[in-house]
Amino acid sequence: MSLLVVGSVALDSVETPFGSVTDALGGSAVFFSSAASLLHPVQMVGVVGDDFPVDRLERLGKRGVDLRGVERQAGESFRWKGKYSYDLQNRDTLETRLGVFAAFQPRLPAPYRDARYLFLGNIDPQLQLGVLDQMHGSEFVACDTMNYWISSKRDVLLELLRRVDVLLVNDSEARELSGDWNIYRAARWIIKAGPRMVVIKQGVYGAVLVDDDRIFYVPAYPLEQVFDPTGAGDAFAGGFMGHLARSDDVTPANLRRAMVYGATMGAFAVERFSVQRFDEIGPAEVTARARQFSDLVHFDFEPERVAG
Repeated sequence: MSLLVVGSVALDSVETPFGSVTDALGGSAVFFSSAASLLHPVQMVGVVGDDFPVDRLERLGKRGVDLRGVERQAGESFRWKGKYSYDLQNRDTLETRLGVFAAFQPRLPAPYRDARYLFLGNIDPQLQLGVLDQMHGSEFVACDTMNYWISSKRDVLLELLRRVDVLLVNDSEARELSGDWNIYRAARWIIKAGPRMVVIKQGVYGAVLVDDDRIFYVPAYPLEQVFDPTGAGDAFAGGFMGHLARSDDVTPANLRRAMVYGATMGAFAVERFSVQRFDEIGPAEVTARARQFSDLVHFDFEPERVAG
């Protein structure tokens, strides 16, 4: 089943206590596609400037990412620069240069409009609505957002939420959107606003899926080496949606498996800078790590003893 992502394509300069990179591949569409393409082919929509090293994107093309939706325009590409604290839990944005991304108006190639699975990366909710208006009807739509859009375009975002199946956000975004500090009450508020379910990502504490009937929690995979958390949330979304698209199954049991694949891809993302880790692994490594989640959380109750 076809899987479409619409989001940013960027060049990131990142500094952590464990190293740094300059003008590395970044952006929501890139991290999503790098992860999802290990599970299922991806159609990608974004924009780059005429200074963008297109050969780097072509690596994604060789892995099943359809790049016909990536426009090349005159001007500078979107660039972001950030620095992380020693524990990698906090970061400072040192520079943001939107370049051609500032005027981005997503235009979907005709074949993309029939995609059954759609992920709307973190862009202006007005643009996200514009993408939905171009679609011929999708089986399952997921979207991301951030605090800036929650505060500056709240009404538009709430309109968008009525047209999607799942919102994927981090815990601070869920709290700001709902006005509730408790993430479980925040999730219930979001569901009442429109989507059938919500995924709240909590970084090193894992992620939780909430719908009307159930809550499912997946822990973060325990890693001994973490280099760069940039893009981990988009990689999570790539694993989540990639699994749903390849299985074409959105039943509750399969949504739980999708959460595990999301956590798996998020864990791979942080082991290297940019999307480098995804160039080192294949489907076998992804499956092996996903299976290890079962060992992380499985346990048996002791038989109850009858008092005598």
